[in-house]
Amino acid sequence: MDGFLPVSKADMEKQGIEQLDFIMVTGDAYVDHPSFAHAIISRYLVAHGYSVGIIAQPGWKTADDFKRLGRPRLGFLISAGNMDSMVNLYSVTKHRRARDLYSPGGKTGKRPARATIVYTGRIREAYGDIAVVIGGIEASLRRFAHYDYWDNDVKESILTESGADILVYGMGERAITGIAEALDGGLAARDITYIEGTVYRAKNLERVYEYQEIPSYGEVKRDKPTYAKAFMTQMHDKKNVLVQAQKNGYVIQNLPAETLSQSELDFVYGLPFMRAAHPMYQQPVPALEEVKYSITATRGCIGACAFCALYYHQGKDVVWRSQKSVLGEAKEFLHDGAFKGYIHDVGGPTANFYGVKCTNPKGRCTARRCLTPEKCRFLKEDHTGYLKLLRKLRELDGVKKVFIRSGIRYDYALLDKSGEFVRELAAHHVSGQLKLAPEHVSPDVLKLMGKPDIEKYRRFCQKFDAASGKAGKKQYVLPYFMSSHPGSTLADAVRLAEYIRDSGFMPEQAQDFYPTPGTLATCMFYTGINPETGKKIYVPKSREEKEMQRALIHYKNPKNRAVVKKALRKAERDDLIGNGKKKLVRE
Repeated sequence: MDGFLPVSKADMEKQGIEQLDFIMVTGDAYVDHPSFAHAIISRYLVAHGYSVGIIAQPGWKTADDFKRLGRPRLGFLISAGNMDSMVNLYSVTKHRRARDLYSPGGKTGKRPARATIVYTGRIREAYGDIAVVIGGIEASLRRFAHYDYWDNDVKESILTESGADILVYGMGERAITGIAEALDGGLAARDITYIEGTVYRAKNLERVYEYQEIPSYGEVKRDKPTYAKAFMTQMHDKKNVLVQAQKNGYVIQNLPAETLSQSELDFVYGLPFMRAAHPMYQQPVPALEEVKYSITATRGCIGACAFCALYYHQGKDVVWRSQKSVLGEAKEFLHDGAFKGYIHDVGGPTANFYGVKCTNPKGRCTARRCLTPEKCRFLKEDHTGYLKLLRKLRELDGVKKVFIRSGIRYDYALLDKSGEFVRELAAHHVSGQLKLAPEHVSPDVLKLMGKPDIEKYRRFCQKFDAASGKAGKKQYVLPYFMSSHPGSTLADAVRLAEYIRDSGFMPEQAQDFYPTPGTLATCMFYTGINPETGKKIYVPKSREEKEMQRALIHYKNPKNRAVVKKALRKAERDDLIGNGKKKLVRE
C-alpha cells in the first residue's frame, strides 16, 4: 500500500476499505517512520494482508474519538507510544513536563496518564467485548506486578488492570501476526493462549500444564525481599512459562518470541514507510526531527545496564541488518529533497554491537552480563562488519557525513585490538564532541549499574584523543553522569565531583536516576536490596539528598553553591570548601 494508512472514514473510502481488520490506537502522533513502533507493527500487518487504520492521540474523555474509523473486524491494538506515558508526562521530580516530543509542536496534553489503561477502557465503552491487544514499552515493562514510582506503590499487571485480552511483550512482529491469524481463523481472543511473546489472563490454571509460578501480586506487595526474588525470575527465566496470581485470577506469560533473523529484520525495515509525520499535522513532531535521517541497524543489547529497560524489553540477543538492507535505506534518503547529505545515526540500542557474537554452544545465557565486570569468554568481538558498512555508507554519492549518535560501549570498543574502530570513529563519524555515558566513577555504584570501571573510560578517551589528533581534529568526549542511582551514597557523589574537577571538563548534562518500570535499578530503588545478591544497599530517596547529589555534578554553577556546601558538610568533606584549585566551592 502506498501512502499513509487510513486515519479517517474518507481515507478508508479512497483506499477501498469498507471495514478495517485492525485499528491501532497510539499515544504518539502518527509518524510513519521505522523509529515509531506503531508504524512498524501496522506496516507489518499490512504486509501480511491485513488492513490497519490509525487513531493517533485520541481524545480520551469520551469514547467518541475511538469510533471514528468504525468497528474493526478483528480488534484493536493499543500502544501508549514510544515511551511509558508516565515518563512522557512527568519528570523525575514528578512535575509535569513542559514538552511532549512525540506530539505536534511538542505540545503537551495530547495523551492521558496511564494511556494503555485509559484507551482500553474507552474501547470497551464503545464496543464492549471486542478483542483488545496491548503492547509497546508501557505494557511490556508492566506485564507482571510492578513498582510504580508515581504512586509509590506496587501495582498488579497492566493486563488485569486494563482489562485487555492479550499483552504483547518485547518486539512484537511475530506475536502480532500470530494473534492476527488466530483471530482471522475465528478464535476468540480469550482462547489465544499459546503464542510466544504474549501474556494472557485466566481465572484459574486448569488449562496451564507446565509452568513456573512466581510470588503473587499480594506477596510481592507485602514483602520487598519477595518482590526482589520475583523480579529476578522474570528477568532471567526464559525457558519456562511464568504464572503470577493477581487480585482476581492469573496472568500467564508464554515463552519469549524467537528473535527475528537477519532476513526478517531486513524485511521489516524494507517496508514502505512514508518516513514522515502525517500531513494532517500543522506543526512538526520533534521526535521525528531527531531520527528522520537515522538508520536502525541493530536490535537487542548485551549491555544489560541496570537502569535501562532495553534488556528486559528487546532482549539480549543482538541481531543486525544486512549491509544491502542498510545501504538501500540510505539510498532512499538521496531522493528526499530535504536531505542535506548527513546521516544522523547508524545504530540501535548500542551502535557498535553490530556483528557481536555469542559462541556459547548452549546458547546465550541470561544469568550474567556479557561485558561486566569482565568480558565473558564466549563473547566474540567483531567490529569489522560495522566498519565495512560505515565505509560503504560514506562512499555513497550525496552522503557528506555519517554520524554515530545512538551511543557506543567504550569497553567493547577497547576489545578491538587493531584500534581500527576508534581511529575511524574519530576520523569520520564525530563532529567535535563524542557523547559517552560512564555514568559514575565509584566502583560500588558502577558495579550495581552494570557499567565498566572508570579506568576503561579513561583508556578509551586516551585512544580517542590520540586518534583525533592523528586525524588533525580537535575533538572532545562529552561524558554523561547519573546522580542518586541506588547504591550511591553522598560520599560517592563527592567522589564523582572530585573526578569532574580533576578532569577539567564540566559535563553539560546530568541525569537524576529515574525509577522507570521494568528495570533492575528500579527494583533496587523500591526494595533497598540488590536482587542479584540479596544484600541490602543504600538508596538515596529524599528530595534533599537527591538535590545534593545532582548539584555536586555541577558544583561550578553559582546557583548550586549553597547546596554543594551543605552536601560537603553533611559528607564531612569540609576540606573541599575554600579557595584553591582543589576546592569545590568557596567559603
